[in-house]
Amino acid sequence: MSAKAAAIGIVVADLSVSIAFYENFGLTFEGADSPHGHAEADLGNGLRLMLDSEASIQSFTSAWTRPFGSPRTTLAFQFESPAEVDAKFAELMGAGYHGWRGPWDAPWGQRYASVIDPDGSGVDLFAALD
Repeated sequence: MSAKAAAIGIVVADLSVSIAFYENFGLTFEGADSPHGHAEADLGNGLRLMLDSEASIQSFTSAWTRPFGSPRTTLAFQFESPAEVDAKFAELMGAGYHGWRGPWDAPWGQRYASVIDPDGSGVDLFAALD
């Protein structure tokens, strides 16, 4: 038996707000107007990002509760150059999103930055250093 990663799921407070955030990374969502509170974007290589509204999750399970504390999940986006990491971070800050850590040169050879999505999940931006 073998398993293959197929999707990353994130529960969000407001589906349209989260879709708008992730569209900043070039993602296109299907199902955004679905009454079921679920939308998906193709991440490539058969992997997809699934967003589900809290209301939709609570409608079929009463056991779900919102996580709290530091980001528990991080989605990482790779860029072609360190300058692109800096530019995307600046663009997101200019759009009113929150930074976790501004761009820096990581000791493992990457330009790195971290932001927080509208629901508190971590989103990393990285590129190989020249």
